[in-house]
Amino acid sequence: MKYSEVCDAKFIERPNRFIARVLLEGKELTVHVKNTGRCRELLIPGCTVYLEKAANLERKTPYDLIAVEKDGRIINIDSQAPNAVVKEWLLGLGTYDKVQPEYKYGNSRIDFYMEKGDERFLMEVKGCTLFRDGVGYFPDAPTERGAKHLRELTGALKEGYKTIVAFVIQGEGIYEVRPNEETDPEFAKAFHEAKNAGVEILHLPCAVSADELIINDNISIKI
Repeated sequence: MKYSEVCDAKFIERPNRFIARVLLEGKELTVHVKNTGRCRELLIPGCTVYLEKAANLERKTPYDLIAVEKDGRIINIDSQAPNAVVKEWLLGLGTYDKVQPEYKYGNSRIDFYMEKGDERFLMEVKGCTLFRDGVGYFPDAPTERGAKHLRELTGALKEGYKTIVAFVIQGEGIYEVRPNEETDPEFAKAFHEAKNAGVEILHLPCAVSADELIINDNISIKI
């Protein structure tokens, strides 16, 4: 996934989950934050952030905040990026006969439905941006939707689907994601239930730069 017209700025503050104030070329500016999670460990006053210029010049926020620099590492925080890079990755693999995003299953939309011969797959994608001591943790804020989807994938096993939770790791040097039990014990419970039932847990490390996010095919890890 490639961005266009990316520049760097200094983060000032985040008045609410949708916008941030930044200093760009000596001028204070309000920008859109493409992540409604907390990102408290990342968006620290004075840190370097990366902005993509909006395609719509009429917008009140002329830039999207897509990445942040921390401890010498660029971390992509665009919450739309994980699904986009997984779609690119799945199509590039050439493994599946069919790849369908936003698949209606039960009362939800699962991120991807795939077919390979007679086999049917359901995949949920989660982007991970919270890193501690060389390990990724998800989520960084409570998510009822996340636990619900894990339980749906667990139930789908009984209907003959092969089911997968794919964690897209949006910063380099991290190869494992664990459930964030402290922040969301319900998600952690659903995660362990899904894993024990046979839902595949897939970790997808990425190559990350200010203007690009790409899944590294050589080091995707199943557990």
